[in-house]
Amino acid sequence: MPERRTFTVTEAAQIIGISRTSAYEAVHRGDLPHFRVGRRILVGRADLDRLLRDDAIAFPQPPSNGE
Repeated sequence: MPERRTFTVTEAAQIIGISRTSAYEAVHRGDLPHFRVGRRILVGRADLDRLLRDDAIAFPQPPSNGE
């Protein structure tokens, strides 16, 4: 079976390590590149790889341990 080239927003959220809600908010802000097929919102593997590589999305970071 060929490697998948697209993911749902929920799947992309799991890959990135954020909540589903945060991922949908990123889509609506334009921070998470996506495209629509009918009513479905899909995230391309290449876009997701680029975001993870370039750290292009500025998600809130957890507080540090007093540093």
